[in-house]
Amino acid sequence: MATVLQQPEVTHGHGFVSEEAKRRAEQARTERARKRQALTLQRENILSQRTSHPARRAALEAALAQIEGQLEAME
Repeated sequence: MATVLQQPEVTHGHGFVSEEAKRRAEQARTERARKRQALTLQRENILSQRTSHPARRAALEAALAQIEGQLEAME
């Protein structure tokens, strides 16, 4: 899920950022923080699971790689 970062709106001549732009920027930061927290919790859950079954282990490793990739892309 790619998000487009928008530049804050600046009122002409004054250089102030509009309240709407501040609100949108804060919502974007909050959404990124929630997404990062959810991915981190998923990562911790996967790391806490122990299994000797090869297919299950492979699935967990694939899921872990995907989550770590998403976390890396967020940085």
